[in-house]
Amino acid sequence: MTPILQAQNLNKRFGGNEAVKDVSFVVNAGECVVLAGDNGAGKSTVIKMISGVHTPTSGEVRFQEERLTGKTPNAIRQTGIETIYQDLALADNLDPGLNLYLGREATRRFLGIPMVDRRTMRETAKEVLKGLGIVIPDPSAPVRDLSGGQRQAIAIARAIHWKAKLVIMDEPTAALGVPEQREVMALIERLKAQGVGIILISHNLPDIFAAADRIIVLARGVVAGERRPAETSDEEIVRLMMGAAG
Repeated sequence: MTPILQAQNLNKRFGGNEAVKDVSFVVNAGECVVLAGDNGAGKSTVIKMISGVHTPTSGEVRFQEERLTGKTPNAIRQTGIETIYQDLALADNLDPGLNLYLGREATRRFLGIPMVDRRTMRETAKEVLKGLGIVIPDPSAPVRDLSGGQRQAIAIARAIHWKAKLVIMDEPTAALGVPEQREVMALIERLKAQGVGIILISHNLPDIFAAADRIIVLARGVVAGERRPAETSDEEIVRLMMGAAG
């Protein structure tokens, strides 16, 4: 398969601290690559280099053969990469439709005056969520009244609506109950079936083995090993996360 994303020899220094050292990996369309590692392993720094929050000290990121290194986060989003952080960046007082369009609100004209088109945004959100197998009983309810799994679904739906070809998910099941964790794992499978590439950050072993097509283990800023779930074990992944040579 031709990779849609290529991270090549990424290095990142913060002063005298080398947070990421010579990290390389690829992501294919319809594939979930898990970046696994303990706290401080460099996972968040890697995704921030991909999403444009950090500029690599050296190395580069290419997406569909286009060089992303040096582009702004907004320019990178325009290429088709969406990042869903743990806080989801949802406005709790707004309904799913307004969150779907947050910062890009649909409008209509009334007597020549542009007005926010809430009905269109709610209907669109309903259809996008339906395509992901999610039903929100009251589309006008603020998202603070929804479950953690439903909130995660809205963040994913927003990425899909804006034509994401690669979705980066940062610990998407953190603080969720077991049923909601299963919902998120099912959403990941649906995204893969639609040809969307996924980078999933996790240190949760059940999540890692449930979602991954490939596991990239980071330890102290370096790639400690790359494994396919069927060819490894919990014990080996933990050993790699602790810094054992892989």
